[in-house]
Amino acid sequence: MQARKEGGVTLRETGLEVGFPDGTAAYFNYFWLRDNCRTSFDPVTRERCFDIFAEESAPQPDAAVLSGEALDVVWRNGHSSRYPLDFLASYATGTPRHDPADLPRRAWLGDHYPSIPRYSQPALMSDPALRKAWFETILTEGVALITDMPETPDALEVTAALAGYVRPSFFGTSFEVMTHINPTNTAFTASALELHTDLPAEECAPGVQYLHCVANSVEGGNSVFVDAVAVANDLREQFPADFKLLTETDIPYFCEHDAFDMRARQRVIELDAHGEVSGVSISQHMADVFDLPQDFLDLYYPAFYRFGRMLQSEKYVMRFRLNAGECICFDNHRVVHGREAYTATSGDRHLRGCYTDRGEMRSCYRVLSGTGRFG
Repeated sequence: MQARKEGGVTLRETGLEVGFPDGTAAYFNYFWLRDNCRTSFDPVTRERCFDIFAEESAPQPDAAVLSGEALDVVWRNGHSSRYPLDFLASYATGTPRHDPADLPRRAWLGDHYPSIPRYSQPALMSDPALRKAWFETILTEGVALITDMPETPDALEVTAALAGYVRPSFFGTSFEVMTHINPTNTAFTASALELHTDLPAEECAPGVQYLHCVANSVEGGNSVFVDAVAVANDLREQFPADFKLLTETDIPYFCEHDAFDMRARQRVIELDAHGEVSGVSISQHMADVFDLPQDFLDLYYPAFYRFGRMLQSEKYVMRFRLNAGECICFDNHRVVHGREAYTATSGDRHLRGCYTDRGEMRSCYRVLSGTGRFG
């Protein structure tokens, strides 16, 4: 097809070039244009209702002209499309659509406890702006404290549901952190619990964790939290070869008991689409036997050991007591957590836990930001 110009538009074989009012120009593929006609999206379901696979041939225009602040295209099958120029300009460079939930992370150290943002549960239930602030805290800092939790059996699930559907694990929809007679997990004892992320033995480990303190009158049992983003960023700067190994190597995790046998492989340090550290997957009590070549382990184990030791450095470790009526909420792929040992006979210690997904929380944040495709 020989290129031809029509009213500020140059038609080519596979697409057209549009001249914008500011003097710039951009190329757009015909498939992309037809696929993204406004009529391709149902205004009620907000889903694409046009199926380009049903077209008998590749789309070709009969005519295309600029009309005010829009591009008008008439296709050979008679369909007409109108594209606002600001819409076309936003896709002219192939830059991903802006995501308000793609927020930069703020790393924190062991002295962070007094600065943890705190949100009253009744206020969260009634104030959408406060919920947005809570979600933003988790997205940027990875941890928040919810106070004034109701003394009701479903308080945890009701609160977590503000951020998405409660996501079951192989421990059920929720779980009770207390001493069990026949424990299936170290958390269900009075022993110290090493720093870890929850359930890396699941193929897709839970994203956001909630721990509601129902009672805590025992001696000991302080919570121990670390921002793995801060630690991993320091590892990247100080030991780049170790960092590279931990971001590229899948290691095995397992969780086995009478009724389940979960297995998955994870990378200890996780990177996001920008190459930044988004979190970690690590758990010594769920780590399986590393079934990697022994000569490779000569390199991997020292890196793994170095990172594990860094996680325990007092520079990063935040210790605090979770009190009755509080719920700690945190990114399970970022914040490693543990617990100091306690004396089970010295009082009561009862936490209720559950999970939601990170994607659901981002969705809630986007809705409250009001920046969706349809308004």
